[in-house]
Amino acid sequence: MIQVLDGFTVGITADRRSDEQASLFERRGATVVFGQAIRTLPLGEDEGLRTATEAVIRSKPQVLVANTGLGIRSWFGAAESWDLGEDLLDALRSTRIYARGPKAAGAVHALGLDVLSRASSERLSEVVDLVLADLGPGDTVVVQRDGGPSSPQTVRLGGIGNQVIEVPVYRWQANDDPTPARRLAEGIVAGRVHGITFTSAPAITTWMELVSGGGLMDPVLDTLAAGDVVVGCVGPACAEVAVSTRVGAGGVVVPGTSRLGPLVRAVSRHLVERSRRVGDLEISGTVVRCGDRRIELSDIEARLLGALSRRPGTVITKTDLLRDVWGDASADPHLVEVAVGRLRRRLGPQASAIAVVPRRGYVLR
Repeated sequence: MIQVLDGFTVGITADRRSDEQASLFERRGATVVFGQAIRTLPLGEDEGLRTATEAVIRSKPQVLVANTGLGIRSWFGAAESWDLGEDLLDALRSTRIYARGPKAAGAVHALGLDVLSRASSERLSEVVDLVLADLGPGDTVVVQRDGGPSSPQTVRLGGIGNQVIEVPVYRWQANDDPTPARRLAEGIVAGRVHGITFTSAPAITTWMELVSGGGLMDPVLDTLAAGDVVVGCVGPACAEVAVSTRVGAGGVVVPGTSRLGPLVRAVSRHLVERSRRVGDLEISGTVVRCGDRRIELSDIEARLLGALSRRPGTVITKTDLLRDVWGDASADPHLVEVAVGRLRRRLGPQASAIAVVPRRGYVLR
């Protein structure tokens, strides 16, 4: 595969399938950093899963809400381990099944069961709306929960005297070590990280809590709001939380299909679009190419060249560069002079691409 992401770094916050996601980015040439926010922990018999499963088998429910693909697969895997797999399938053969999204629907289909309908928005609230329109008094409704606490949507399902059985299959827990999440945040602020992905809404809120504990919240949100980082969310519900928490204030990339592969492709496409060619220089993240030469830039050099390349042919003042690159327009202008001199030496024969305009600033041409 062509290394189209060489020079770009992507942060991964997911716990599940993080290695697979990393491999997809790395095959495209990207560097990957991990900043996992939550862990997905399976629930055993002592946490109510078997009790709920036996209740479902006894009740032969009228409706099942399939919330997540992982949850459905894990639930039936646990039932098999207790020799209850066939009994659970038999109990659900005449059940009207509603799925929150394509992954949950796919997991149901893989069991040989039919899905009556699924939410186009992939939101649990929409699934509940569909179920309520089809529910009769006294019906038994099974809700396969995600890793969070019981949802207020579940209360709506019991509103007309229906029995609601919640099936807790796994739970989300914040990462015991906040260091990876905070290092990822530091990379975003420093300009070393050019993209970040989220595969669940809880990962966003938990990541923010971990980052906030390190005093990084405001600089991270400011950087993300500036649109300097591509924020990828696996689906619309995840994207909605990103926007509401300001993580997605600078824009959110959402694939057409809520799956890992399309997410990686969508984020990759937006990163590639951020590559720039100015004269003989091809700039991609922290890498600049001059013909056959590949130059790996430092954080400051990459941010400096990026600031100049956003307005090629235009003189950029030292004050503007201090604000955009160092985050402090009142800092010593000598910082700019030293950094520009170092960058020009790194460019070698192409050093003249950065011209000094006396008493005014610098221009990339």
